[in-house]
Amino acid sequence: MTHTQEHTSHTKLIWKVFAILSVITMVEVVLGIIKPASLHLTHFLGTSILNIIFLILTLVKAYYITWFFMHMADEKKSLRRAVVWTALFLIAYLATLILIEGSYINDVLGPLTKWNY
Repeated sequence: MTHTQEHTSHTKLIWKVFAILSVITMVEVVLGIIKPASLHLTHFLGTSILNIIFLILTLVKAYYITWFFMHMADEKKSLRRAVVWTALFLIAYLATLILIEGSYINDVLGPLTKWNY
């Protein structure tokens, strides 16, 4: 394989990952703008289904960015697992804590505050 062929394959991969990340971002933006009532007003696991969708899409984007743009695909399996699994766990943990605290604050301050939707 010549250097030019190798460069072309990486270029195709970069554009493919860029397209995937762009589609995910566009889905997030469209969902954020239209906020379907069936997703926004339906609660599951202490938050709306729309929030859960945003969290999952954000984790998928973080995975793709780490895997391809930080070159984790070329590393040893143990390092890949250590970096990717730790990051995904910490992001999911932080999101869970934020949602729990946000729900608590809403429950406590909700009756005292006029929320403008």
